[in-house]
Amino acid sequence: MRIRCEKDQLLSALQVVQKATATKTTLPILTGIYLSAEAGKLELQATDYEMGISIVIPVDVVESGKAVLSGKIFPDIIRKIPGKLIEISSSSNHSMINIAAEKAEFKVLSFPAEEFPTIKKFESTNQMVLKDDVLKEMIRKTVFACSTDESRPLFTGALLEMTDQELAMVATNTHRLAVKKLSLQIPGGTLKMIIPGKLLSEVAKVLNYEHPIDVCVYWLKNQVAFSFENIYIMSRIIEGQFPDYKKVIPHDFLAECSLAADVLYEAVERVSLLAKDGEYSIIKIRFNQSVIELSGNNPDAGSAMENLDAVFIGDPLEIAFNAKYLMDFLRVAGTNQIKFHLKSSLSPVMVEMSDDNSYTYILTPIRTN
Repeated sequence: MRIRCEKDQLLSALQVVQKATATKTTLPILTGIYLSAEAGKLELQATDYEMGISIVIPVDVVESGKAVLSGKIFPDIIRKIPGKLIEISSSSNHSMINIAAEKAEFKVLSFPAEEFPTIKKFESTNQMVLKDDVLKEMIRKTVFACSTDESRPLFTGALLEMTDQELAMVATNTHRLAVKKLSLQIPGGTLKMIIPGKLLSEVAKVLNYEHPIDVCVYWLKNQVAFSFENIYIMSRIIEGQFPDYKKVIPHDFLAECSLAADVLYEAVERVSLLAKDGEYSIIKIRFNQSVIELSGNNPDAGSAMENLDAVFIGDPLEIAFNAKYLMDFLRVAGTNQIKFHLKSSLSPVMVEMSDDNSYTYILTPIRTN
């Protein structure tokens, strides 16, 4: 193998595929990045068996070939090596790969390329096309609510549910729920699959194009793939029955409160500095007429309190929240006006944004002494 390519383009590609390299594995080759050069193109692949990423970039191919290089060392070399043009070539026995630019040269050990489990790309009649900004927004407003507890894998993913008129993405860790809907006309189309939150997060990170692009979503019984531009990302679907999220969305409320999300975020951030209780930061909010009172207490450090102006309708009540869960939503809401829909101190709270009536966030209060 012998190729020449632009450093920045190669580095960008490596930063994408590197996300799929395995970090904890008994198979060392899964920690590597697979390179295949032919016909003016270089394909880079990485997989940990749960997620696989492939990206193709144009290069000057002097001699075609394959190699598997360390998913940590190779990107670090490309990041640090001087110059704008890089030459990558294999030695006579193909076990060492030379990486050269300007006056610098590295010799890197290559894994046997034939042992790498290359990604088997699939296309399916089960597919839909979404604009990149639409998909990214759905992911951004939901995936943060996924659980990180690997002992409950069902909740580490987000449900993608489609009817013939609507597409919904839903995430929950059983203490909070985020639902983002989209009107979508796919006659006869129905779908329910749980996509790993890790995969969705990586898809959203890559979708940062300046111009609108189409993202094609394919799915089979146990796999899902996202294909756009020169990138292909696939993963296994999480097996199991996602709970009926519609049943936990409350509908009857006795009070509501409106204020700016960014103002509340900054106040919660300040008060939560002294709101530590065990593993969590618990913040109490007392909803009153025209003002809400935020308070936090840390038995080992002190307490904090702050008042904010707000529009409140209903009888006063106090609710204790997990500060992180509340701030996660407020971060997504940005500078929007938000509205709390309230019932009692221990009833689930529904929060909505003024500029997005297709988005709902449910937060379960914390029971305190």
